[in-house]
Amino acid sequence: MSDAPTLDYERRFRRSGARLLAGIDEVGRGALAGPVSVGIAVVDLQRQKLLADVRDSKLLKVADRERLVPLVRAWSVASAVGHASANEIDELGIIGALRLAGNRAWFAVLATGVTPEVVLLDGSHNWLSPDLQPSLFDDGPAEPGCDAPVHTLVKADMQCLSVAAASIIAKVERDTMMSELHTEYPAYGWDENKGYGTAAHKEALRVAGPTPYHRVSWQLL
Repeated sequence: MSDAPTLDYERRFRRSGARLLAGIDEVGRGALAGPVSVGIAVVDLQRQKLLADVRDSKLLKVADRERLVPLVRAWSVASAVGHASANEIDELGIIGALRLAGNRAWFAVLATGVTPEVVLLDGSHNWLSPDLQPSLFDDGPAEPGCDAPVHTLVKADMQCLSVAAASIIAKVERDTMMSELHTEYPAYGWDENKGYGTAAHKEALRVAGPTPYHRVSWQLL
């Protein structure tokens, strides 16, 4: 496998008749502060060409990620990023918050008039689909959410171009949010650590305690 992600894996879904595939990746899952963010990049499996220089966002320099965002947005049939706040992570747990952020991005894509027929999700666990379908005895409709079939793939962000593209737009948007929050709470170094648990971030937590943007349900120290 080359180090550049391709659309080879995605194109396998053409056999089942799918044309529009949504590649999805999350960022910020392991951070102590800030939102968890989910990116979607939709590709046309019949027409899409490769996009140069795209890699999993963790492998790219900041300047390269930022340069690629408008290219990814123009290349994708549709794209979106959804977020769930630290408060929502505390309330719902990380899996529920991932689902909330992912479905915010999903509905933003649907609002553009694009409806993907299949989803390719980075990782081994489908956290995107609605949690529970109602039984005959439950009141009310099922939780609204992504109703397309979801396929998971470990390290999809390394080999699948749609997922790598989604990781870039999510990473840049979340990093921008954390840099803006840094101006409000500069002691925690979010312009550098983006909310992750670096030694300097944890030391600031010991000295000053958590902010409203910390996930206080977590073992912060």
